Amino acid sequence: MPTYDIVIRNGQVADGTGRKLFAADVALKGNRIAAVEAPGTLTGDNEIDAKGKVVAPGFIDVHTHDDTALIDNPTMAMKASQGVTTVVCGNCGVSAAPYLNDDVGHWMSLIIKKKDNAAKTFAAFAGKVDAARPAINGAFLIGHGTLRMNAMGDDLNRVATAPEIKQMRELLDQSLEQGAVGMSSGLFYAVSNAASTDEVAEVAQPLGKWGGVYTAHMRDEGDHIIKAMDETFEIGRRAGAEIIVSHHKCSGRSNFGRMTETLPKFTEAMKQQQIAFDVYPYIAGSTILRTDMLERADKVLITWSDKVPGLSGRDLADIAREMGCSMKEAGDRIQPAGAIYFMMDEKDVQAAMSHPGAMIGSDGIPFDAHPHPRLWGTFPRVLGHYSRELKLFPLEDAVRRMTSYSAQRFHLTGRGEVKAGYYADLCIFDPATVIDTATFEKPMTPAAGIDTVLCNGAIVWRDGKPGGGRSGRALNRQQMQDEAKAS
Repeated sequence: MPTYDIVIRNGQVADGTGRKLFAADVALKGNRIAAVEAPGTLTGDNEIDAKGKVVAPGFIDVHTHDDTALIDNPTMAMKASQGVTTVVCGNCGVSAAPYLNDDVGHWMSLIIKKKDNAAKTFAAFAGKVDAARPAINGAFLIGHGTLRMNAMGDDLNRVATAPEIKQMRELLDQSLEQGAVGMSSGLFYAVSNAASTDEVAEVAQPLGKWGGVYTAHMRDEGDHIIKAMDETFEIGRRAGAEIIVSHHKCSGRSNFGRMTETLPKFTEAMKQQQIAFDVYPYIAGSTILRTDMLERADKVLITWSDKVPGLSGRDLADIAREMGCSMKEAGDRIQPAGAIYFMMDEKDVQAAMSHPGAMIGSDGIPFDAHPHPRLWGTFPRVLGHYSRELKLFPLEDAVRRMTSYSAQRFHLTGRGEVKAGYYADLCIFDPATVIDTATFEKPMTPAAGIDTVLCNGAIVWRDGKPGGGRSGRALNRQQMQDEAKAS
């Protein structure tokens, strides 16, 4: 009888596929799941008692800005504490590599706090991640906005020229060859807003060649959302790439209820193309402070301000009253800054989360002084609030949306299921108590009910604190493809 490194006993397995919970022992050897067998049949040098708990695949956070947080904060407590074992970085058009400029600047500073953490090639950046020995894995997209800054400098308020597009395309091609999983765009933001559909589609051409995905923070998530969806689908078609729409929402009170338009459109488009989208389980979003967004938000909280310290967590309306000016003028006075915007409808959020094409992403910004609670609470909130309390979907389907479905969409081979031969990325949680505790007032608090989290066979979270394991790595698209062929 073989002896394993770890055997997880007495738990109910949610294997990630949506299959009903079943009792099983789960045995680990090295960084892999070695066996999933009937209860009481496996023995190991170390045992974890999961009585009353669910044993699930480690969660995959498909929408993050954790590019350099993996280097600066390798315990990744804000994610490991939720059961997350893999983060997809480089979203919304901004990535830490390839970055050729000397100055980080305001836009890039959202994800880079130390210039040394940026890199001129994706291979060099992946090496920095691996050297930091993070607790969890990272998969990386290449930002179209980052590519634009490389090719165009500060002259970004125009469409790129043919030579500039060629340079961006070559940098993307090189990065995909070196292991990046795709390209992201952020046409909503000033860095890329002037880019045409043709520009993005031309830059994205290597995606089809390498099998990379195209993720999009669309040009508009409000009044012109249907037109923005059409543009996104066109770019994916022209690049020959699978599409992930980022943080799908209908933004602003005038657009509440428009999921009745967007979700059927997704359903129809999915019959023609490989399309999915991610959702976060909150009615507020968070990004840089943009005064043109203030009128659409019911409330705005400041997450940070470089110019006026001490404003983090405060309501911009209160700040404006103290300054004796309008909210727009107050916003201009405290720039550069970040903000949380309450601008979505709860019914829309639930409708989006329930759609068959939806997966879960946090979209947290790890360097915010007062972050959105989604940074620490997204995945337990889905399990506890939306699945257990509201019964929006069964627990098994909630797990599927956060594991195997996400792994399939991003081609993360060998992850997302509790299955022999897969990587030992696992989350053991209490289905009766799991819940987010992070709030808009106190956003940096670990979730309840997350018992033990393992990444590549190492314990990275246990009993409410980091477990000491540091076996995460930068996932390489080519290596994952090779593994898929070998299996």
